[in-house]
This record gives sequence, C-alpha cells and structure tokens, in this order.
Amino acid sequence: MSVWLAVSVLVAGGAAAVVRFLVSRALPVGPGRLPLGVLIVNVTGSLIGGVVLGLAERAAVSEDVQLILLTGVCGGLTTFSTWSVETVELALTGRWRAGIVNLIGTLLLGFLVCAAGYLLSR
Repeated sequence: MSVWLAVSVLVAGGAAAVVRFLVSRALPVGPGRLPLGVLIVNVTGSLIGGVVLGLAERAAVSEDVQLILLTGVCGGLTTFSTWSVETVELALTGRWRAGIVNLIGTLLLGFLVCAAGYLLSR
C-alpha cells in the first residue's frame, strides 16, 4: 500500500467522521425519539457500499478507490457501535418499541439500500 493511499483513506475517514458528528448534532437523541442521526449515516453508508460493490463488479472503480470509499468514507461515516449502544439504551430505559424499531429499521433499510445501490450501479 502506498503512502498516498493510506493518507487518502485517513482523510476520507476523517471527513466522513466529521459528517457523522454534524448529522448527530443536527438530530440529537432525546426522550421518546429514535436516534435518527445514526440511522441516517448507517443507511447512507450502506447505500455507498452497495454502489461501490456494483461499480467494482463492472470494474468501474479501481481497488484503490474501493478502499478509500469503503474503508475511509464508510468506516468514518457509519457507526455500528453507537447504533448498538443507543438500541440497548432504548431498551434499558423501557422504550422497547423504539428499540425494536431502531433495530429492525436500521438492519432492513441498510440491507435494502445496499442491495438497491448494488443493483442500480452494476
């Protein structure tokens, strides 16, 4: 791996992490509210991942670009650990329905947009 590629992944991941921070600040989790910011960044990351997979299948993006987008952008943008913690917190505070909606909604939407992005880009 070249230094340029490592720096590109680092910059892409850092920029995506800032986007995730801004989305989370714009859509804070409050009492009785779903963690929409985390849902949005995770679903967006799934869409990006699906599109990149579809483009890679057609050889429309290089392996370096795949690494930058999937490891850098998606790695910095998406947040599985935060999603897990917020889902557990919803359950621990007695908001079971919201926890279940967050669990199923994120998984289902993430899968669907990833598959759609893949199918549309291949």
